[in-house]
Amino acid sequence: MKVRFWGVRGSIPVPGPDTVRTGGNTPCVEVQTQDREILILDAGTGIRLLGDDLMRRTSERMVIVLLFSHTHWDHIQGLPFFAPAWSQHNRLVALGERRVGKQLQQVLAWQMSDAYLPFSMDDLQADLLVKEVHSGETIVVGDHMLVTPQRLNHPGGVFGYRICYHDVSLVYATDVGHGLDALDPRLVDLARGADLLIHDSQFTPEEKDRWSSWGHSSWVEATQVALEAGVKRLALFHHAPNRTDDELEAIEEQARACFPGAFLAREGMEVEI
Repeated sequence: MKVRFWGVRGSIPVPGPDTVRTGGNTPCVEVQTQDREILILDAGTGIRLLGDDLMRRTSERMVIVLLFSHTHWDHIQGLPFFAPAWSQHNRLVALGERRVGKQLQQVLAWQMSDAYLPFSMDDLQADLLVKEVHSGETIVVGDHMLVTPQRLNHPGGVFGYRICYHDVSLVYATDVGHGLDALDPRLVDLARGADLLIHDSQFTPEEKDRWSSWGHSSWVEATQVALEAGVKRLALFHHAPNRTDDELEAIEEQARACFPGAFLAREGMEVEI
C-alpha cells in the first residue's frame, strides 16, 4: 500500500516561501493498492492537484472512494475543483458522518451554492454517491480493503479511519483532541499495531494548553499515541498555518527524539507500507 500526501496543512491554504518545503495545501491523502483501488482521505485544496494527476495517469473509467473525516471547510474546499468529478465516465463514492443534524450531501452541496460558486454540485458529471456511515461499522472497498471509522473528539465530531489491506494497516486521525490529562483510548485502540499512523499535530504543548477546546493535538500527544499503540511509523499532519518550514523541521527533530519513527508529512511525499 502506498500513501501519498497531497495536502498537509490545517485551517487555510498558505502558499509562500516559508511553506514551500512542507507544503501549503489543506488536507488530502491518497491511498494506492496493488488492486488499483483509488481511496482518498479528505478533500482539502490538495485534492485539486491529485485530481489533475489522476486525469494524466489514466484515460480509463475511475471508481473513487472519498472518505471525509469531517466537513470543516479546510477538508472539503477542494472538492468543487476535483477534475475526475467532472467526467461522466467516473464514479465517485463519498463517505462520511451526518454533520450537526444535517445530511452529508446537503453539507457538501452548501459550499457549491450560487453565493459561493458559479456552479452547483448537480453540475458535477461523474456518477456521484454520497453515503453516511457510522462509527465502528466495517466498509469494504474493492476485494481486499477494509475501512473502519471511529468517532473521535473534535467540535462537531470527526472520524478517524483504520484502513487494512491484506496484512498492512494505516490509521488516519486528523483534527483530533485528547484530554488534558489522558490520551483518547478510542484512538489508541484504533491505532493499535498500525504500520503508519497519520496524526494531527497542529499545536505545540503550550498552544494545546491555551486552546484545548479547539479539538487539535500537540506533536507530543501524537508521539505518545504512537508509543502507546505500538505503531511502526508516525506522520505528523495538519500543520498550523502560521508554522514555517524551519519551525516544523525543528518539531520533527524533537518528535524523533520521543519516537524514532516520526516524520513530517510533506506535500508530494510518498510512503510505502
